[in-house]
Amino acid sequence: MKPALQFRLHQQLTLTPQLQLAIRLLQLSQLELEAELRQLAEGNPLLEFADESEDETAADEAAPETDYLQVPGPAEAAADRSVDGDDVAEWADDGGGSVETPIDFSNGSGNSGATRGDEDFEPQNVAPETLQQHLLWQLNLAGFNPRQTAIATVLIDALNADGYLADGIEAVRTALPANLAADLDEIEAVRRQLQGFDPLGVASLDLRDCLHSQLEQFDAATPQRGLALAIVDGELELLARNDIAKLARKLRASEDEVAAAAALIRSLDPRPGAALDSTPVEYVAPDVYAVRDGGRWQVRLNPDAQPRLGLNQHYCNLIARARGDDASWMKGQLQEARWLLKSLESRAETLLKVAGAIVRRQSAFLDYGPEAMHPLVLREVAEEVGMHESTISRVTTRKYLHTPRGTFELKYFFSSGVSTEDGGSASATAIQAMLRKLIEAEDPRKPLSDQALAEELKGRGIQVARRTVAKYREGLRIPSSSERQRIV
Repeated sequence: MKPALQFRLHQQLTLTPQLQLAIRLLQLSQLELEAELRQLAEGNPLLEFADESEDETAADEAAPETDYLQVPGPAEAAADRSVDGDDVAEWADDGGGSVETPIDFSNGSGNSGATRGDEDFEPQNVAPETLQQHLLWQLNLAGFNPRQTAIATVLIDALNADGYLADGIEAVRTALPANLAADLDEIEAVRRQLQGFDPLGVASLDLRDCLHSQLEQFDAATPQRGLALAIVDGELELLARNDIAKLARKLRASEDEVAAAAALIRSLDPRPGAALDSTPVEYVAPDVYAVRDGGRWQVRLNPDAQPRLGLNQHYCNLIARARGDDASWMKGQLQEARWLLKSLESRAETLLKVAGAIVRRQSAFLDYGPEAMHPLVLREVAEEVGMHESTISRVTTRKYLHTPRGTFELKYFFSSGVSTEDGGSASATAIQAMLRKLIEAEDPRKPLSDQALAEELKGRGIQVARRTVAKYREGLRIPSSSERQRIV
């Protein structure tokens, strides 16, 4: 008996290569997009960047003409869009070393580099000197014997970015060469010599050790040096609370003397290695601008952030004369290039559309600041612009909006809501801004507890539990009320 034939109808979503490319480009940051496009252009002779063409033109006036993509492409109005506009169609929907005590130090330092003034030379970025390099240079001049030098080299290698020996002396002994059998006392002696190198206090084991070593470098006649050493060695917790009266009683000194000793301690550097941190500073270029024009907030793409990629017309003209496999290959490259340019146009239009929806929802933030931030979730923007939530998530990740109040990642404008007495809601960002303002205005002698802060917010119509206040406060890196207390 033959099996009966059965027919079933079902739907299946298939991601075409074009759609996969568009989705991949959408989630890339500005720098990642540039790198991706450079790589794609290297493998496709029909793609060319504007800067490459300009270089060729400077060398050869007869360079082939190139048609460049002016993002966002044919939709000219999309380059300057009022937040009230909604005429852009969606292009894709994919469906689916520790410090024990929080003492407030204000001491800091930085390095500045010199730039040559000769007009015949381009300014060059000099690689910054690392903490290890700075210490090794001093080690070569310190007059250590070979054995001490070997131990000091391992110690310097083990320092973290703040200049602390976070793993302890035992770890250093383990890392020493097998033929160099050194005991802990010998390593400790070398470590203490390193603490006198610049910056003072490096190679310390903890905060107390770091501050103590710096105070020891002061002249013995320095006013209140002895009292400062006593505070560092045994009373850092009281110093963190600025309890001058209790410190004076315990150390049998006047409050003026204790205050002077505390000022001396706060002039020290608790992170001596940070001044030589060689981590390069990262600068963020905004993808979109929010500007006020005619009483309304508008969004505009940053033209400098859009890649000027185009078709090389010279190679396009060669396709008509190509034959056989060459013609087939070049037509395929041309098709891929057009898909890429179309994907870039769609990426720009989608970014502009989503940014416009966000600015429209958060115009109060632009006018009045963080306290006026409204609750906003991905679903609300997705429904407004007619896209899937996952698409909104991709387009708001590592994309930045420049506003008169600063430059923010688009994700910054999304936050959950907390109920208010009038039946509305306030965003978590707005509540955090209120908490910060309340704490800044509090009496340092009687700081507000988390429960008191919750009551203050309740008086403003915001119903929030004490544990929620504690969570927001910790998110702002604000100490508890007992740690904020200052007795003056």
